[in-house]
Amino acid sequence: MVQANLSTKDLRAVVALSQTKSFGQAALQVHLSQSALSALIARVEAQIGARLFERTTRAVELTDAGHVFIAHAQEILRDTQRALRAVTDTVQLRTGSVTVAALPSLAASLLPKVFAEFTRIHPGVRLALLDTLSGPAFDLVRDGKVDFALTAADPKQEDLAYEQLMEDQFFLICPDDHPLSKQTGPIAIENTLDYPHVSMPSSASVRQYIDADLLSKGLYFAPVFEVDHIATIGALVSAGLGISALPETAISLLQADRLAQIPLSAPGIQRPLGMVMRRHAPRSSAARKLETLIRASLHNLASHSS
Repeated sequence: MVQANLSTKDLRAVVALSQTKSFGQAALQVHLSQSALSALIARVEAQIGARLFERTTRAVELTDAGHVFIAHAQEILRDTQRALRAVTDTVQLRTGSVTVAALPSLAASLLPKVFAEFTRIHPGVRLALLDTLSGPAFDLVRDGKVDFALTAADPKQEDLAYEQLMEDQFFLICPDDHPLSKQTGPIAIENTLDYPHVSMPSSASVRQYIDADLLSKGLYFAPVFEVDHIATIGALVSAGLGISALPETAISLLQADRLAQIPLSAPGIQRPLGMVMRRHAPRSSAARKLETLIRASLHNLASHSS
């Protein structure tokens, strides 16, 4: 099998000679002297082991091998140009894709507006969103299935890079006719445990922060309902089936017409929220741009909450 080491410059020179059929004209096109072009053609022919051109005193004609070579050389040059255009389009955010994993509360509250703004600026970049709990979000980043994730901190995930962007304060919600709705100031969550609670399962970061806070006080949290979705929690609380402690980003998704929102006594419960990425893994220009918009949006969210 022929082993040749040909550059795109070599291919362009051969194609130029095939089109002009003149060493003089081809040399001008590829910015070489006629002697340099002649030497280049001879080197290419030596490398592939076949004559590409028949040279006469009046013309330069392709051989049968030359016709075959030119067809493939032109295709390689077109592929090279397409590859260069694709890279340029990606760098300049005219194309590409970004996939993000996010906690359901962030996926429903923060990201739609950020995605809309990004799409307005870069309509050629395709965005994908996976709303998932904290544990699976880390796995998606680790497996390279998403560019990054927005989730709560987890000290067990030290192999990944975590950048905290804000703290999500917990509040207590209850029906507006509940006895606790008359509370005039903050309330300690441990003083609400005589009432039935509605919460998420233990795999959810919302539940983990409540469990940890109460466990530090020697208390065990046993909600009467454990459900996966924030909207379900809101509906159960609205129906008078319990109260719930939720972070502010989650509460913002609820139809709160019949719900009272009560702050927790200091120090309260805070859920750190941030961006998770693979350590030392390169990220696309599109991913970095989206990260910048998300940081700005979370910063504004934190500023309005403080």
